[in-house]
Amino acid sequence: MIHLHDLLDASADAPFAHPAGTPVCRDGAATLDFAAFVARVSTLAAAFDTQAAQRYALCIDDPFDFACALFALFGSGKHPVIPANATPGYLADLADAYDLLLDDAQIAALLANPASTSAAAPRARRIDPLAPLTLFTSGSSGTPKPIRKTLAQFDAEVHTLEAQFGALADGATMLSGVPHHHIYGLLFRVMWPLAAGRAFDRQLMIEPLQLQTRLAQCGTALVVSTPAQLSRWPALSGFASLDPAPRGFFSSGGPLAAETARTYAATFDAAPLEIYGSTETGGIAWRRQDAGDAWTPVTGIDVRREADGALSVRSPHLGHDDWHRTDDLIAFDDAGRFRLQGRLDRVIKLAGKRVSLPELEARLALHPYVSQVAVVPLDGANRDRVGAVVVLSGDGVGALRAEGRVRLAKTLRRHLAAYVDVVALPRHWRFRVALPFDARGKLPAAAVAAAFDARADGVEVLAETRDGDVLRYELRVPPTLIHFAGHFPGLPILPGVVQVDWAMRLAAGQVDDARAFGSLEKLKFTAPVYPGALLDLTLTLDRARRRVQFAFRLGERDCASGVIVYRDQDQIQVQDREPA
Repeated sequence: MIHLHDLLDASADAPFAHPAGTPVCRDGAATLDFAAFVARVSTLAAAFDTQAAQRYALCIDDPFDFACALFALFGSGKHPVIPANATPGYLADLADAYDLLLDDAQIAALLANPASTSAAAPRARRIDPLAPLTLFTSGSSGTPKPIRKTLAQFDAEVHTLEAQFGALADGATMLSGVPHHHIYGLLFRVMWPLAAGRAFDRQLMIEPLQLQTRLAQCGTALVVSTPAQLSRWPALSGFASLDPAPRGFFSSGGPLAAETARTYAATFDAAPLEIYGSTETGGIAWRRQDAGDAWTPVTGIDVRREADGALSVRSPHLGHDDWHRTDDLIAFDDAGRFRLQGRLDRVIKLAGKRVSLPELEARLALHPYVSQVAVVPLDGANRDRVGAVVVLSGDGVGALRAEGRVRLAKTLRRHLAAYVDVVALPRHWRFRVALPFDARGKLPAAAVAAAFDARADGVEVLAETRDGDVLRYELRVPPTLIHFAGHFPGLPILPGVVQVDWAMRLAAGQVDDARAFGSLEKLKFTAPVYPGALLDLTLTLDRARRRVQFAFRLGERDCASGVIVYRDQDQIQVQDREPA
């Protein structure tokens, strides 16, 4: 185990910090060793020496080339910048944070055309332990937040990892389902193996069959993954038959579901090792759920609970000796371990990646179709997803009518995809006339989330618009609606009375000074409605006469229509009824 700033140094009796044959990267059946690493670093560093740029944005997908470029920049005294993703809009926002962008194609060109034969020859270089490195994370304000660290902070963390987990990692190749553009992947996939003289795999693991192929070639291995990925793998072919079985699984980016932890414990005799931390703090604590659900602080890390329940950390990974307050709420147990109890801000984890809900809202609000928007995390079956409730502008209402809800949602997703990672894109959309602000002008998250549930009367409102006294709704008829029971056996049909009830409930409160329902007029049913149907409902308000005309359509077919009449007395009459 060496220091990261000594990686390109050479002692008096050895040309490399690690022996030349030390494995660095497994590439299929081949192995790239430390001599190959230093040679490539030297070629790139020689090229960087000739360039005036100081801050380089690394958007390199290949982990070996990324590692070589990173340490070549350190060796040239440059400042590496690691964006969270490489989408055009996101990089445009970060334009002031870097001078030059490096991607895989540019690295390939620099390697194919070295600055000069002599300059590109492998040689020792000293790296400043305080060399800067900037990563980006989602700030709670909704804009990318730069996190500037020093190489010394990363060095402290990889030595902490070695002290905590080195015995488990000894002799193992790091296989990863996690990219290296975030601190977790950067540390576990690249920096820790480099400092320890262990190999990392060049391929990104997506599913168990890939993992099986790499295990067969690499042998003893540790797997670096995320809760979202680990939860999917048990259902895929080949999971339970991995041979040789991985020595262990690391997980970070959010809590692993207890059921998933139990599955891994039953299959591999140990639950995954979960790592809790952040870009700002580095690693804070770890747990294995087969030994308990509380978090144990990592060796050398001090933690405390503030008066409002927030976690504060004192750590060598911070670069200073002060306490650092987080936005995570915790509660300690009697053994000095802690459990997480939510967040104070609106930053969540999706598929292991940090996502700022204010950022999603701010980006969506830039689209001309959007007037207001609120984004919320969705629980239950929609875990690890977010939903967007959108109040449309005039242009947005026009697009909804011309293109439909599905195409409109795709348009907004494409707009958002230019700025954020694909895992952060809302999967569920609701279009509303207004956001559900309460009497104090607050926007309760529970009220926003309720837009994605069926109403108390059973209907799901997917979209609504208003044009003066005309309201239009797109409704989904849930197949599990209780009203289908017995109506009719073998051919369920939505009762007409339910459609009338929905129209009345949605019309309630729309007519001023109408205190009571009076009657239904011109009631007509013309087509059956089946489970799962998407209905269009139009309500036309006649305020002067205290009437609301309603009409249901299923595609191009009329389904039901009528007129709701409001009066001042509590009388219910049905007039002018027309047969179905």
